[in-house]
Amino acid sequence: MKRCKSSNTRTVALLAALLLAALFIANILWGAVSIPLAEVLNILLGEASGNEGWRVIILESRLPQALTAMLAGMALSTAGLMLQTLFNNPLAGPEVFGINNGAGLGVAIVMLMQGGALASGGLTIGGYAAILAGAFVGAALVIMVLLALSALLHNNIFLLIAGLAVSYLTSSVISLLNYFSTAEGVHSYLIWGMGNFGGVSTEQMPFFALLMASMLVFALLMVKPLNALLLGDAYAANLGVKTKRARTILLVLTGVLTAAVTAFCGPIAFIGLAVPHIARLLLRTNNHIYLLPATIILGGAVALLCNLLCQLPGSSGLLPLSAITPLIGAPVILYVILRKRGVR
Repeated sequence: MKRCKSSNTRTVALLAALLLAALFIANILWGAVSIPLAEVLNILLGEASGNEGWRVIILESRLPQALTAMLAGMALSTAGLMLQTLFNNPLAGPEVFGINNGAGLGVAIVMLMQGGALASGGLTIGGYAAILAGAFVGAALVIMVLLALSALLHNNIFLLIAGLAVSYLTSSVISLLNYFSTAEGVHSYLIWGMGNFGGVSTEQMPFFALLMASMLVFALLMVKPLNALLLGDAYAANLGVKTKRARTILLVLTGVLTAAVTAFCGPIAFIGLAVPHIARLLLRTNNHIYLLPATIILGGAVALLCNLLCQLPGSSGLLPLSAITPLIGAPVILYVILRKRGVR
């Protein structure tokens, strides 16, 4: 039985990795502008291309966008898995508990104070650093509220309702900020709020990739505490896990991952909520030794698929990311809810 389970895990991991690679390649090859495969390979290999426009599209648009989508999907799915384990709630996620909206509130304050610089393309690296800081502070405030509520509310349903209330509260504050802002500031925030994996330029990519990669490595180092927390705080403490410290680290990791993705890509729903469940359904295990790496890989693949659907050939422009992610994530969540209720 154990050998069969191990074989299934390796098969799922291999297929997920192949799917991730295939979708990454598809994101580079597929777009509104048709570019021959030979030209794409020449450009990626650094050889001269007969069309300078194609080189710009591949190296400065499609490649950074594919990398951003992959890293953002990995980050959000990891944050969702950690929240579901931390709060022992299958419906926990950055968007459900209002962490996305908290980060969005921080971004709104920074962006609207800058008078819509993002929409006009006027943000520098320092401007994005300010937005990232604002997103992190907003996410951190929501996380602190959730941590305090989790100590008071021991019922998962009540905690979920409280998280939704926090989410609506931050949305209300954002609406008020937009009401009193300039037209350019509102337009800037509206465009950002639709979600887009094209917000990280080639100059910003090293910083974004290093931040995401380091946070994902730290998350992988938390596999033992995550498995221990599945058994409850008392059992985790008996196993030698410092539960308070572990919870704080996990919440900080969740906040940084969510804030960074939200700052650069806008609020992205359902990936963090749905992908961990997809990984569980495929692996049929809650062991984070297998579950966390699978969630990371599948998160990258799902985000790449969403990005691919956003730029369907024949469309007049990019479809909003916020219109695509629910089409994939919502059916997964409905299936999980029905399965928990015993409906087949």
